Amino acid sequence: MTHSEPPGHDGEGLNNRLNSLRAAVLGANDGIVSVAGLVMGVAGAVQDRPTLLVGGVAGLVAGALSMGAGEFVSVSTQRDAEQALLDQERRELREMPAEELAELEQILESKGLSPEVAQEVAEQLHAGNPLRAHAVLELGIDPDDLTSPWRAALASMGAFTLGALLPLLTILLPAGVRLVATVVAVAAALAVTGWVSARLGYADPRRAAVRNVAGGVFAMAVTYLIGTGLGTIV
Repeated sequence: MTHSEPPGHDGEGLNNRLNSLRAAVLGANDGIVSVAGLVMGVAGAVQDRPTLLVGGVAGLVAGALSMGAGEFVSVSTQRDAEQALLDQERRELREMPAEELAELEQILESKGLSPEVAQEVAEQLHAGNPLRAHAVLELGIDPDDLTSPWRAALASMGAFTLGALLPLLTILLPAGVRLVATVVAVAAALAVTGWVSARLGYADPRRAAVRNVAGGVFAMAVTYLIGTGLGTIV
């Protein structure tokens, strides 16, 4: 049995690409909702563009840094756990190779192979790259394509920034149209991110898009009302 070399030695494996895409979609969605809620709240209290700009930019920078740091910590924890499992598997392969070979045979049999075929396949895998065989079949980890914390963090930060720019720019439009334009633009963008995130998770994209838009519009309405109330008091 031959095995092609898996993608991942250059950091461009499927796992990294999917994780970066997931982080980008979630980051864009958070950027849209967070900054839209912020600028709508400020717009409910004040009308001058400099104040709206300062508030929006501050929210964008703080949110992007927070998203990047959070994603880095989360993925680093995941990667550390994967490395620990791989280290344990290396020790077991070194200290009890016969037991590990038998375990791999059982795994292959549980996947539908006959005992004879499972034994032959397990022996060939152990003769080649036993660590990768156990990592993939037993742990569900590709040791050549571990998730990169930096890729995920940068993808999340960049996507948050791009998503946040939409409400930040629309809220700076003339006073007569800024609120409507922001709500419409944000709703359309949230429909797209909701659709994409559902497709990535094999869920119903229409339901996810509606739910995402409803949540974003609700957040903008609440913050606008709070800003309006505080504006009359202050």
